[in-house]
Amino acid sequence: MTTYRAVTGPIGKSAQSSGIFIPPPITQIDDTGLSALWLQDLALKILYFQGYLSGFKVAEEMALPFTGLVDLILEALKREKFVEVKSSQQMGLGEGTYQYAITGAGIARAREALERSQYAGPAPVPLKVYNESILRQSKGRTTVVARILRQVLAELVLSERIYQRLGPAINSGTSIFMYGPPGNGKTSIARAIGGMILRDSMYIPYALYIDGQVVKLFDSVNHQLLRDEDSTPLGTGALRSGSRRDPRWLRIRRPFIVVGGELNMEGLDLVFDDVNKYYEAPFQVKANGGILLIDDFGRQQVRPRDLLNRWIVPLENRIDYLTLHTGRKVEVPFDVLVVFSTNLPPKDLVDEAFLRRLRHKIEIGDPSYDDFREIFRRVAFAKNITYSDQGLAYLLQEWYIKRGRKLRASHPRDLCDQILDIARFLSVEPAMTRDLLDRAAESYFVEL
Repeated sequence: MTTYRAVTGPIGKSAQSSGIFIPPPITQIDDTGLSALWLQDLALKILYFQGYLSGFKVAEEMALPFTGLVDLILEALKREKFVEVKSSQQMGLGEGTYQYAITGAGIARAREALERSQYAGPAPVPLKVYNESILRQSKGRTTVVARILRQVLAELVLSERIYQRLGPAINSGTSIFMYGPPGNGKTSIARAIGGMILRDSMYIPYALYIDGQVVKLFDSVNHQLLRDEDSTPLGTGALRSGSRRDPRWLRIRRPFIVVGGELNMEGLDLVFDDVNKYYEAPFQVKANGGILLIDDFGRQQVRPRDLLNRWIVPLENRIDYLTLHTGRKVEVPFDVLVVFSTNLPPKDLVDEAFLRRLRHKIEIGDPSYDDFREIFRRVAFAKNITYSDQGLAYLLQEWYIKRGRKLRASHPRDLCDQILDIARFLSVEPAMTRDLLDRAAESYFVEL
């Protein structure tokens, strides 16, 4: 079995010094941690679905080197008359250019394999190897100092109280509970935090292998692929000649995954596809090594208490337990900073005992008048709207103070967008005049 190594060093350097581990190259079937028979079934399913393929193409689909692995798999299948060679595209370039086709006997075996699982993609990585990789790539405790935090959040106008509470919460690396009225930047703060502490990269496999079952891990929506540093690009050429690392792994930016009202209890465990007969990894596993933002907490289809109950063990022990459809539970690391964000009052969500489980609680309240003015000034400048203190004073008096309306950090942006729309229609210069402000407020605010 291949031994995986970790490399450490300052963030932002090459892969050899970026604090990430590099999956070493695999040169024989035993290095994969999978049986030869299982890999043969995978090759047959790929040929069954795609028809004629060259040896190099089969290797590319399996994400395995051709020499020493896929060539031996195809040779064994050929001996058993499950596949046959139809032609060679380019004579003299070796067996990798041969066109392989599945035979009648191969089709029968492929169908038997498909009854167990229809997965026909890159070869998976054993769960034990994945668990080891997450522990070695653990971001640990990210140390944030006041100067860096202010630089990262410079585009947001926040009170000093919020700054002083955010820093320790980020450094905890465990959980943050942000609450307060809508429109005051909770999600923007979470994304800015993600941009600050998730600048480096990590490796994850396409899929996991657990007791003969496949769990699809890589998610093109939530995972951002990065080009390998100090390693051979993993195209067909690398799979032909052998690369500097295991091609079953992908280099990604540390993940920042957002879930909202659509989150349910089933989405926090292995999701089994009854048709395709393989699993999809849950959100928190896809977020390993990064941040999971649970937006609109309390508006999910399940009770907040049930959702928090599900998080108690992972948050306290940094270990999660997932359940296969057979009933067997498997253990995976929980290397995730969980951020809960809600517009609802905490007392309406959970009791004191549950809130105690959440490490840091931060209220993101309404901006002060001075902060509101600064936000409006910045937004107007960014949108090329002529700013006016007199216009803002009129807006505050007529549309906030007289009507008892609360300030929201999102209002300046939305009102400026309204001004732009109205000015374009009237063919006038966008400015904070009384007329444009009244028109913008009338079309934006709704009395509740």
